[in-house]
Amino acid sequence: MKVSDILRVKGNALFTVTPDEPLAVAVNTMAEKDIGSLVVMEHGELVGMLTFREVIVAIVGNGGQVGSTLVRKAMDDHPVTCTQETDLDEVRRIMLERHARYMPVIDNRMLMGVISFYDVAKAVVDSQNFENKMLKAYIRDWPAEDESN
Repeated sequence: MKVSDILRVKGNALFTVTPDEPLAVAVNTMAEKDIGSLVVMEHGELVGMLTFREVIVAIVGNGGQVGSTLVRKAMDDHPVTCTQETDLDEVRRIMLERHARYMPVIDNRMLMGVISFYDVAKAVVDSQNFENKMLKAYIRDWPAEDESN
């Protein structure tokens, strides 16, 4: 299974923010949209990721306040990325290794989407459920042995 399979099922809704926007605006967007991350774009290119992890670190570092902090100061400016052709097993390995809950999908320097650890886990479970159904159907349809032999 490839990343493109997840994006096809998930859809292509993307939420972005610029690095010079106030962190408070980004946090409000995340709360309103019920999302855990925003892609940080500048001049049409990915420059970072803002997740609830970076938001919490920024708030703690600012004495418990969002204040006038900009997204640029809080964001991860070196997010791990993948392409649509990246195999799901590789994505799982990278996400676990890097403790990444969200991964931008980039093809030819163009943002194609974002996949989450939830998306990956759901794809694995759905795939296993399908495989289980197919195996059960195969077993049910197993031809009876000829007892005359």
